Amino acid sequence: MLLITVTAAVSVLLLRAIMRGQIGDRIVQFLISAFYLDNSDAQTVYQFVFRNNLNIILLFLTLFFLAILSRFSISWFTRYFDEISSGMDRLVEDSADRISLSPEMDFMENRLNTIKDKLEKQKRAAQESEQRKNDLVVYLAHDIRTPLTSVIGYLSLLDEAPDMPMEQRAKYTHITLDKAYRLEKLINEFFEITRYNLQQIKLEKETIDLYYMLVQMTDEFYPILSEKGNCTVLHADENLTVYGDPVKLARVFNNILKNAAAYSYSNTEIVISAHEAEGNMKIVFENQGNTIPPDKLAAIFEKFYRLDEARTSDTGGSGLGLSIAKEIVTLHGGTIEAKSKENTITFTVTLPADN
Repeated sequence: MLLITVTAAVSVLLLRAIMRGQIGDRIVQFLISAFYLDNSDAQTVYQFVFRNNLNIILLFLTLFFLAILSRFSISWFTRYFDEISSGMDRLVEDSADRISLSPEMDFMENRLNTIKDKLEKQKRAAQESEQRKNDLVVYLAHDIRTPLTSVIGYLSLLDEAPDMPMEQRAKYTHITLDKAYRLEKLINEFFEITRYNLQQIKLEKETIDLYYMLVQMTDEFYPILSEKGNCTVLHADENLTVYGDPVKLARVFNNILKNAAAYSYSNTEIVISAHEAEGNMKIVFENQGNTIPPDKLAAIFEKFYRLDEARTSDTGGSGLGLSIAKEIVTLHGGTIEAKSKENTITFTVTLPADN
């Protein structure tokens, strides 16, 4: 706007000077030739019509000039706004093409392309998560049919043969019970998937006896671990405490230990250690198992992600355990990370030691 004003002022001064110089003489000559006036009459007409009204003429010329400049300037700015608007529209387009603006708009072009990349990344992540969820539901629905068919089949045999020998009856009853337990586990996974997006995790913090919590958890996992000859080893000071939600943090440690139990080699130790360092509490879970490839390790905390895509019955899960664990730890202001090298898998949870 300042540039327009300065330009208009300079132009007015130039026009004023011109009107009083050669332009004035040309007007007089035009009056003489067009209307057959003598020089004196032409000078008089010029004096009364032009010279005496010079300011008014200059005002109209100035307004006209400003109107042209304003229109040009508005068109100039509007063109950039139209470009930006068009670029913003392309943010939501399903296209991999980059947004391109005028060279003067490089900063805005870079900004829009950065936003576009982030949106596309979030969209891909959401689609992949939804696809994993759908695949998981299909797998679970398929898996449920197998134990359900077995339960119905063995119960039918028991119902149709009331005089069945006790030894055979006991065998069929035991198989039916195992299948029913498996069916219950699969149904619980369905509930977990449904509940995940509906629940809002709220923390109820208090001072927690961390050592006792870890001891209690290892005792609870003893029957599960002993089936494969595994065991836990705890290295932690008995006076360790942490400030947080005891129920939620217990779920974090439970999910990590469950994962370690599922993927550990038989007859190996799962080492759990905890110590305070620089105002933070570090809890480390280390187990021996197949090395996790970097690409899978990077996605291990994503929703519905499972390491064993084939869904074996031994390790089958909803793929939500570690994702929920990360969400809880983040709400506590901490971090959780996973590393895998030379058949050793390590999960490290870092939490603020105090409130």
